[in-house]
Amino acid sequence: MEFQTPAGVLECTPHTLIVAGWTGRDRAAVDHHIEELAAIGVPAPSTVPLYYQCAPALLTQDSVVQVLGTESSGEAEPFLLKSGGTLWLGLASDHTDRALETYSVAHSKQICAKPVAPDLWKLDDVSDRLDQLELRSWILEGGSWKPYQDGTLASILPLASLMDGIEMSEGTAMLCGTLPAIGGVRAADDFKMSLSDPVSGAKIEWQYRTRCLSAVS
Repeated sequence: MEFQTPAGVLECTPHTLIVAGWTGRDRAAVDHHIEELAAIGVPAPSTVPLYYQCAPALLTQDSVVQVLGTESSGEAEPFLLKSGGTLWLGLASDHTDRALETYSVAHSKQICAKPVAPDLWKLDDVSDRLDQLELRSWILEGGSWKPYQDGTLASILPLASLMDGIEMSEGTAMLCGTLPAIGGVRAADDFKMSLSDPVSGAKIEWQYRTRCLSAVS
């Protein structure tokens, strides 16, 4: 993969991909969400937070990704990468098959590509204001872009705390959890997302489209 960073172009091949789930900072809200999902058949996590192991080959910078069927959707998330001895912060989408989620959340994570924006910041450069960083996403719905997620990283467990739960070694990438969907989780063919630093004015943005494959049997 190739990223643009303040230090220049970074080329790397991640060898480990972790997708952190159930990472909300408000534990009561997380527990309530677990109960809501259980009511529609989504299995409860064994621990909170939970670190799903996924194939690093799922990471992509393509602007079009293929999915099976029509019941998948994106989620904007902070993206951490350890490369060249440095921790980098970026933006990714935990695209997930919602129908498969009712069978196994782990399987639903593994079946979909994880689009990643092509820009990274040094984590140290924003570590003093991580909670102020703004995470947003939009979906194309009814011919116009509709707000889908909007909040700050203060809603997610501190990134340092999340890294304590795994071995963040060289070549490890992690998606760090997300924010609630405005109007509820739903599928959309077009998804765009941003991570903004209100202090410096810097912004990471990415947009992608899904191409649905027929689920034949």
